[in-house]
Amino acid sequence: MSETLPGAPEERRFASQAELNMALAQSVVDLVGQAVTARGGASLVVSGGTTPGPLFDRLSAVAAPWERVTVTLADERWVAADNPLSNARLVRTRLIRDRASRAKFVGLKTGDAEPELAEPDLDAALRAIARPFDLVLLGLGENGHTASLFPHAQGLAAALNTAEPALARAIRPTAPDDPVPPRMSLSLRALLDSRRIVLLFTGEAKWTVYRQALEPGAPEALPVRAVLRQSEVPVEVWWAP
Repeated sequence: MSETLPGAPEERRFASQAELNMALAQSVVDLVGQAVTARGGASLVVSGGTTPGPLFDRLSAVAAPWERVTVTLADERWVAADNPLSNARLVRTRLIRDRASRAKFVGLKTGDAEPELAEPDLDAALRAIARPFDLVLLGLGENGHTASLFPHAQGLAAALNTAEPALARAIRPTAPDDPVPPRMSLSLRALLDSRRIVLLFTGEAKWTVYRQALEPGAPEALPVRAVLRQSEVPVEVWWAP
């Protein structure tokens, strides 16, 4: 007997990335307006990488009650704020500008030399944000990672353990000589403490990975599986070629 998927994601497929970004930007703005009306503010968790940049550009130009919005990150590379690899740099230069410049931003990088040292302070900063988060916007890597939850990474088991209270976890590459910098990631517990999760990705290769992640298997191999194969929070998949 095959295992049943706990909660099948809603799939929204678009003919082009431009069409997707237009529709998703409107959806986010509508959500912000509804959250501010209902609760006096909105909290958004966003991801870095190349895919959300055009979406951020659209959002930054739209009128919304941004002064009541708090934005934080799903994950961050442990690099300087002006480093091109910094997710905070991406958010500051492409989202929190123009009309969206009044939004409050809570980053995931501190002055600590190692991300493990920053876990308590970042946990406190995240707890100060209104939760459940109104929206968690995640990406998908071709290796099945989401946020900085990488397959078999050091720190992954703790980050996936929802029985642990920590909201922020340091993640390190599996090999000591791996050139990828260490990361700080929201834990699975934090990601699921949300009203809505959007998984945004493009391309046929990632669609194949997504379909694989819907199948039963260990989340350590495809960590996005832990987000997709749960029934606590509705997940929407937004995809374009």
